[in-house]
Amino acid sequence: MTDDLARLSINQETVKQWSLEDLAEGCVTAGIDKVGLWRAPVQAYGVERTARLLSEAGLTVTSLCRGGFFTALEPADRARALDDNRAAIDEAAALSTDTLVLVSGGLPPGSRDLHGARERVADALAELAPYAAERGVRLAIEPLHPMYASDRCVVSTLGQALDLAERFPAERVGVVVDTYHLWWDDRASVEIARAGAGGRIHAFQLADWITPLPAGVLLGRGQLGDGSVDFRAFRSAVESAGFDGPIEVEIFNEALWARDGAEVLADVAERYVQHAC
Repeated sequence: MTDDLARLSINQETVKQWSLEDLAEGCVTAGIDKVGLWRAPVQAYGVERTARLLSEAGLTVTSLCRGGFFTALEPADRARALDDNRAAIDEAAALSTDTLVLVSGGLPPGSRDLHGARERVADALAELAPYAAERGVRLAIEPLHPMYASDRCVVSTLGQALDLAERFPAERVGVVVDTYHLWWDDRASVEIARAGAGGRIHAFQLADWITPLPAGVLLGRGQLGDGSVDFRAFRSAVESAGFDGPIEVEIFNEALWARDGAEVLADVAERYVQHAC
């Protein structure tokens, strides 16, 4: 593995066309020793089986995605969400990753109360943070671009994420800095410095912003260098804030998924060196 790739982590969704076994083999062949995982394919393969596969391949799991969706109004729905998040924490611990990424959840049907929804996120964090800490897992709040606020994530800025995280010890609750979601925000560098000063940057993820967005917008993440994001500026900001952890490339893009996985991985590694190193 070259020095340029030493911190690179490949999120599983970037090469979604690959099985977990393909992912392990492909990363080893490419000289990449870190991966980020998603719960559904891990559950399908088996959590313990996944842990053995990656350990035997010499791969480190940098994050597990995702927990969250805390904003329901009905008590039974909220209880189910908490139970699912406890399961996610257990899965993260079994995979030997210290970071569970949280997507907070959108507005409940018919609601316009963003403040109330964010307070329910805080209530859930208060329930889950001690449970996660007992298992060596940190909760990482990921702010999503404001276009997702209604249906997916009422936490839209890094400042909002930190306002929630700072209610708890830094070793329990922090934030995700994801370039796709934050590139537009002129306060991003200020809030990154704030996050770093508090020791709360728990994950750093890269994807580019390209337009026009596809229908449904979820699969609009671009390959590094194809869009509007200044990756070197973001990397400089997080490193100036004290972050020296893995740098995870997480791209949801049907055009990439239609290609050969090994070609995509090689392209990601080349673009990472070209645009983010």
